[in-house]
Amino acid sequence: MSAAPHFSPLDISTSAQMLERVKQISQDELAKLASAIDHDGLYPLGVMAKLGNAGALAAHLDRSGARFDLALAAMNDVTRSCGSTGFLMWCHDVCGLYMEQSGNPALLGRLDKHAKGLTFGGTALSNPMKTFAGIESMVFRARKVAGGYKVSGTLPWVSHIANGQYCGAIAKVEKADGTSSHEIMFLLDIDDTVELGACPEFSGMEGTSTWRVQLQDYLVGEDNLIADPARPFIAKIRSAFVLLQAGMATGLVDGSIDSIREVDPVLGHVNHFLHDRHDQLQSELNELNARVARLALSPFDDSKDFFIEVLDARAQGAELALRATQSALLHQGARGYLKSAAPQRRIREAHFVAIVTPAIKHLRWEMARLMKEELPT
Repeated sequence: MSAAPHFSPLDISTSAQMLERVKQISQDELAKLASAIDHDGLYPLGVMAKLGNAGALAAHLDRSGARFDLALAAMNDVTRSCGSTGFLMWCHDVCGLYMEQSGNPALLGRLDKHAKGLTFGGTALSNPMKTFAGIESMVFRARKVAGGYKVSGTLPWVSHIANGQYCGAIAKVEKADGTSSHEIMFLLDIDDTVELGACPEFSGMEGTSTWRVQLQDYLVGEDNLIADPARPFIAKIRSAFVLLQAGMATGLVDGSIDSIREVDPVLGHVNHFLHDRHDQLQSELNELNARVARLALSPFDDSKDFFIEVLDARAQGAELALRATQSALLHQGARGYLKSAAPQRRIREAHFVAIVTPAIKHLRWEMARLMKEELPT
């Protein structure tokens, strides 16, 4: 059986060892844990630590040459074995992005441990991103106090967090009259003052340590400020934020092509009547990979046209993942429908990629808004 080629970074001559180590972790260890992660909610921090030790959680950072292509290649390999862990990589990667781009010396001092997978942090930007697009209202509210801000509010689900961990978050700053002046972005340390609540059980992605987060007068000091005000910072990192998700989609497509090819020797004589065969999916994946690799050359381009193309590539990946995962299950038949089978798990993972912020409908909303140059009310 010949495996589908991986997402190809632009130049792996100096990073082949890292990618080979990621492949080994993914295939030898993570693949064996995928069922427990999916069905039992195992939170694979041990795997994440090994990925950090291999350098996979630092490749996109400026200190590592801003190699978004390598970060995406690593995420692709991990998602190929387990979509939940691929999502955790994205959460961790963007949290590191916030810390580094903040320029805050206190956060930069914490970045080395984060990048090496010695500490862990996620992101709570689903609601803020929808707010900035005019879809939702900001949940976290802040008021200025001596020494910083006090933040209150409840977010329904935030991933890759636990006691002793952290995440990037945004709150609107309210004035005495109740109106909002601006937003702040900060690193939320999950300590005893933060109330974590269990979320309803999802159909997939149960191993992502996702919690409801409730804050009541949580103090944000200067050491934890990422950006004040937040909107210029979001404009700077928004393309990078969205682009980094591409590795999840391509990994699901790669894994689906693997599953289709796996059964070709015994089912190829009847499977050739199905649509979305592996050669067609591979052709479309190659085109998407080339597009993403080109965008990865300038992830901090803050122009409107560049952001629209990033959004479109993200939508292309989500839609291709939906088609590829369904095709893999149809090709495998009953064996792919077993509770332990990868094809049925990948379908649920692809649904997640299609609805996680920015969801396909959010992507289309935002592209339409930007192309009309309309501002949300």
